[in-house]
Amino acid sequence: MEKKQAIRCAIYTRKSTDEGLDQEYNTLDAQRDAGENYIKSQQHEGWNILPKHYDDGGFTGGNMDRPALKGLIKDIKAGKIDVVVVYKIDRLSRSLTDFAQMVDVFDKHNVSFVSVTQHFNTKDSMGRLTLNILLSFAQFEREVIGERIRDKFAASKKKGIFMGGALPLGYNSVDRKLEIVPEEAELVRHIFQRYVEIKSISQLIKELDLKGHRTKMYKSGTGKIRGGRKFNRQYIYRMLNNPLYLGQIVHKDKTYPGQHDAIITKKLWDAVRKILSSDRVKRGNYSKNKNPTLLRGLIRCNCCDCAMTPTFTKKNQRIYRYYTPTTAIHRGYDECKVGPVPAAEIDALVVGHIRKFIESPEIITQTHDKLRSDDDCPHDFGLEELRAHIGDFDGFWKKLKPKERNRIAELLVKEVSIDTGEVAIDMRLDGFTTIANTYTQGGIL
Repeated sequence: MEKKQAIRCAIYTRKSTDEGLDQEYNTLDAQRDAGENYIKSQQHEGWNILPKHYDDGGFTGGNMDRPALKGLIKDIKAGKIDVVVVYKIDRLSRSLTDFAQMVDVFDKHNVSFVSVTQHFNTKDSMGRLTLNILLSFAQFEREVIGERIRDKFAASKKKGIFMGGALPLGYNSVDRKLEIVPEEAELVRHIFQRYVEIKSISQLIKELDLKGHRTKMYKSGTGKIRGGRKFNRQYIYRMLNNPLYLGQIVHKDKTYPGQHDAIITKKLWDAVRKILSSDRVKRGNYSKNKNPTLLRGLIRCNCCDCAMTPTFTKKNQRIYRYYTPTTAIHRGYDECKVGPVPAAEIDALVVGHIRKFIESPEIITQTHDKLRSDDDCPHDFGLEELRAHIGDFDGFWKKLKPKERNRIAELLVKEVSIDTGEVAIDMRLDGFTTIANTYTQGGIL
């Protein structure tokens, strides 16, 4: 009698929550037992159980970001699996889109998929039809559950119930109800009152640091310790804009009376609002600036090893642009020796560096040779043509739109690092190939 070819079967199990997984025999074990029994019933067809476990405990089926699933797919691509066995189809995925991607991987590597309780195999057309129907219902169920959760969440917030998230300074959560922590509440009132007096978040942060105050420390739902850090600008700003301290709950830009007590008065809240609104008008809205910043995402501060972000001030109807270390923004300007640097000067320095880079005969020749050796380059041009197109840098640069200048900076500048009295510009050659190739073909960067 001819011996059947061995068919390697992998069993995948999943549970959405980690509740009960610490038990000696849990739902993942039950799913695997069902899969093993099914495979044993097919031993006459040559089915063998692979010893490796693919278990995702505490992971949703709504996406593919699961360690065991990633391991399963990796082994499928490596040719180590012939059949994937699950207890039910929704153990593998509750998303029709995600499962379609998995089926493509299965087909590409000649792997079939079997559901123990739903009795089908993706190798035949009826199995595929049944699969699509079942998966559609699984996705529908997930969407309905999601809608119910969102509706319950919204209804609870309308009733003023605190629904979790980052625990605010001044409160503790007891059975989803916020209870005031007296000593923390005193600090909250001090922060609001002091801001009204000095009208400066930076100065307020310095004062809090000097007195040794720290942000709210608490244990999250996953058991991790959060907070307990120095105050920064974002934390203070969120506090000053949080209606929670006024005894309100916010849901989708609407406020409802909360079931918790207020920490600050309406008079103090309004005073803070007035100052913040005035400050916002003075600062303007940077997002309205139609000219993209040349070095956004490319410039760093060596002093405090952080990114530098575009900022500006307005004085006598004139706008002054800067690149400012994020440390200085979050913690105050005393925390960084570099501080804000004029954007116009740094931009001009970088543009001059780009000019020298592009006009260099050596680099032009290197790029020309690289383009000529590139099989994917459809445009065959000579060295003189390339020089003619890129040689007049000033004319070339003036014709570009701000977004195109940004694109050139992204392609040519690897990083600009600034320290006290020193600017280092790190360039790259490979980006110049893209620029030259695109520009000589009349393309848009």
